[in-house]
Amino acid sequence: MPAEPSPAPDIIAIDGPAASGKSSTAKAVASALGYAHLDSGALYRGVTLVAIQECGAVSGAPLDAGALLRAAEAKRLELRFDGSAFSVMLEGRPVGIRIREAEVTHLVSAVSALPQVRTWVTDRLRALGQGARPLVVDGRDIGTVVFPGARLKIFLTASPRTRAARRLVQRGEGATTGRVETEAALLAARDAADAGRPVAPLRMADDAVALDGTELSFEEQVAEIVRLARK
Repeated sequence: MPAEPSPAPDIIAIDGPAASGKSSTAKAVASALGYAHLDSGALYRGVTLVAIQECGAVSGAPLDAGALLRAAEAKRLELRFDGSAFSVMLEGRPVGIRIREAEVTHLVSAVSALPQVRTWVTDRLRALGQGARPLVVDGRDIGTVVFPGARLKIFLTASPRTRAARRLVQRGEGATTGRVETEAALLAARDAADAGRPVAPLRMADDAVALDGTELSFEEQVAEIVRLARK
């Protein structure tokens, strides 16, 4: 990874495993504090969308990082500030919910594990972090790799079943026992892949605050991070 540039004025890093509520929590915290929200995972999903659409990438097949990034550059993949957050853009147009579709979700772990892709994304996130606006940034390696100098680092977790149920509700599906168990197994596999990758694995920074949201409401979770930020 490239060396981190000088610290941005004010960054709050929220890391954690899949479906721990990082993005929705970060968005709410940013709104409460008057900060901008930067979802790092959205850019990885953007690269994955380009990989599928332009390179024919599919789950389980070898990935050519160089080809993926050349395609991303050609399609002008970027994050652009929209007044409160950063939106993924391709050729000057927002991609919207396309980066949240199942095809992208199934492939994003493999794409984001590629060292060249991680360096490419990290460089762009750090460039955005050098702006004047304070940020709440969420991801899996924000406090450990992207912005290790962030003034507040949160590692957000929840039990696998809680995360699975939340993910199902988010998708508009019923959180039946069978579906929760299936989704929890998929999340466990994603956790193992993220924690086991050789470059920027998912882990809690030494100076991060661990926050388990299993027994907290969404509002309580947001309020606690806002309290820590103001403290």
